[in-house]
Amino acid sequence: MKGAAGPSDEEAAVWCEAGWYEGSIRERIRLTVDSAGRVTAAVTGTEAEPGDLVLPGVVVPAAANAHSHAFHRMLRGRTHAAGDFWSWREQMYSAAGALTPELYEQLATAVFAEMVVSGYTSVAEFHYVHHAPDGSAYPNHGMELALARAAVAAGIRLTLLDTCYLSGGFGTPLDARQQRFGDADADAWLERFASLQAAVGERFDPEQVSVGAALHSVRAVPEAALARIAQRLPAGIPLHIHLSEQPQENADCLAATGLTPTGLLHRHGLLGPRLSVVHATHLTDADIALLGEAGATAVFCPTTEADLADGLGPAAALRNAGVALALGSDQHAVVDPWLEMRALEYGERLRTGRRGAFAPSDLHFAASDAGARAQGRTAPGLEPGKACDLMAVDPHSLRTAGSRPDQLAFSATAADVTAVVVGGRLRARNGSHTLLGNPAALLREAIAAVDSAAAPVHEPRLEGTRRP
Repeated sequence: MKGAAGPSDEEAAVWCEAGWYEGSIRERIRLTVDSAGRVTAAVTGTEAEPGDLVLPGVVVPAAANAHSHAFHRMLRGRTHAAGDFWSWREQMYSAAGALTPELYEQLATAVFAEMVVSGYTSVAEFHYVHHAPDGSAYPNHGMELALARAAVAAGIRLTLLDTCYLSGGFGTPLDARQQRFGDADADAWLERFASLQAAVGERFDPEQVSVGAALHSVRAVPEAALARIAQRLPAGIPLHIHLSEQPQENADCLAATGLTPTGLLHRHGLLGPRLSVVHATHLTDADIALLGEAGATAVFCPTTEADLADGLGPAAALRNAGVALALGSDQHAVVDPWLEMRALEYGERLRTGRRGAFAPSDLHFAASDAGARAQGRTAPGLEPGKACDLMAVDPHSLRTAGSRPDQLAFSATAADVTAVVVGGRLRARNGSHTLLGNPAALLREAIAAVDSAAAPVHEPRLEGTRRP
């Protein structure tokens, strides 16, 4: 299977009617793509040649999804009307409890296909459903390799973030629903992580599937385990963590350690350029300064943070401090990189009452370059040296008609994506996946299969209301 979804052995060429090239929109761009799927040459103001892959419309770097929980797609349209993050989490546990390697491969294939047709060509999958519901291990990394096979089937580049999840809170053991997430201790997780790296390396092209690391959160990884992981985790591996998503997490961390979550990571030397902090919603000024000094990445997931009423994170302050901002779709309340891009800017407008904190070029950078960096991958784009991962957009649709091409970040949606290219290969055209067909059909089948194995997911009840 190794290299099965990789680029061809021959050079290819892609011609773009117009495209985002070196910071501005240029016309009639012809790209030469090598056998590794990278752009080797770009010529502007030229015509297509026979055999070229022709992309009409405006072509921009494809999106790199810096934070995903694939199985959360089960909850879309079912969990939005009431409650808070903590009540939503109870429903998420119900969905997680039904997964098997076979069901997860089916579901993740559909979710990854939805990402591809929407404009994502890589994804950082924050994965913690490791074991059977009773905590016993699947043979040969069953759940992890199921996700890898799903990515190959969908043609998306996967950074599988194997997640350390050891406790149910500060000083609290895992409960029954969390047993399948956990390992015995930090050393057991590190050993399983090394074994997973070897298993993935034997089976998959690293351009297709690679392994990174994650700590679920400071509440799920005790301080002694943080110290051990900081000592033993090999350098250069991408490291992600949910950070300060909820005020309660901050309050509990302060009570248990005397530090904020960021301060606790700093104490153990875990801040640095390889670190991506997800959400980073409730930070102090000192936290922001520490993250900036470390050269970390902050992964905002605006549509999820809005859906869960998490709050508006200090995006501009982080950027100004030197933190790179990336974007993720997290729980997949929507799968649309264009909505995530402009929600980043709109959130800052709502927070400050001012427009223009993030220019269109900043939004494209967050959606593409910074997301790829968070995965340890080559940035997508049209310039030589970049991965030929592209999405073409219709500039004349109901939503985009009249838009300036350099302001499509404020008008386009995933519905306007007419083509998606991964490593120089066409992977989607007009909402249909070239290998898998209509992702909606795949999703219907996969969700029905998981539903049949899961306990019902109910909306939280609002006080003072009656169900019909």
